[in-house]
Amino acid sequence: MTTLTITHDVDTLGALLAQIETLTTRANVIKDAIKNDASLGGDKVVDGDLFRATYSESNRSSVNTKKMYAELGITPAQIAKYTTTTAVYTVKVTSK
Repeated sequence: MTTLTITHDVDTLGALLAQIETLTTRANVIKDAIKNDASLGGDKVVDGDLFRATYSESNRSSVNTKKMYAELGITPAQIAKYTTTTAVYTVKVTSK
């Protein structure tokens, strides 16, 4: 790829990410309205002309591993023995 092409692609990527952010915000407002209505006794399933939205509730559990390790006396060396590392690559786009 030439520098000119990459520069154009970066600008296109930035514009697309901005559109996605705007659309995500709009979608979240609608989802929040559906959740609020359903949690107050409204419809759990809402049909549009083309799509259906279904509200569901669930419980999620998580473990506070730092607290657990401290209470069990697990050392950083013991944690490292069972830890794997994976390379992660990211591209961050910011406006100028």
